[in-house]
Amino acid sequence: MRIALAEDSTLLREGLVRLLAEEGHHVVAAVGTADELVAAVDQEHPDVVVTDVRMPPTHTDDGLRAALEIRRRRPATRVLVLSQYVEKRYAARLLADRPEGVGYLLKDRVAQVDDFLDALDRVAAGATALDPEVVRQVVAGSDRADPLTRLTPREQDVLHHMAQGHTNAAIAERLHVSLSAVEKHVNAIFDKLDLSGAVGYSRRVLAILRYLGS
Repeated sequence: MRIALAEDSTLLREGLVRLLAEEGHHVVAAVGTADELVAAVDQEHPDVVVTDVRMPPTHTDDGLRAALEIRRRRPATRVLVLSQYVEKRYAARLLADRPEGVGYLLKDRVAQVDDFLDALDRVAAGATALDPEVVRQVVAGSDRADPLTRLTPREQDVLHHMAQGHTNAAIAERLHVSLSAVEKHVNAIFDKLDLSGAVGYSRRVLAILRYLGS
């Protein structure tokens, strides 16, 4: 795939360029600021953007805002955002814009090459991919929100994997249960979170957003 990369750490940026090239991807741009990323996407039209959240010039959420601007200008562009820390509000902003083909991953996950590449592939395919640690922290704090306390431990496990972008079949394999069992758990999650009647929206994404909003 054609990838535009934004990371202000030269060492990490060059490491990612090499890793992606070794995997057969074409890095069409590797830049160090959010403004350069937006300009590069306008010029190169990549399939996927990989960007840090905190970047120059303000070192706050410049990378995230650049990602949202890119998605506004070029809706088909997939975006994988990297962050040093768990920032639920950033993940929520990214998903609330349009959840298809977006991901939020902690930088530590990049060192786990297979996990990083798996998330990149899922985002490129149009899925939503959240870092497992983001989901874990959200689940840990979920007892503050009434609808979430209705979920059984197994249903929380299923939602945990849904948030990472896994299909029902993949969840069944990871949890060592049948596909029909996963489908029943998913339907129970939708019922307990009052999402069964949602029309015109992805109920899977709405369930994830409900967690992020807890």
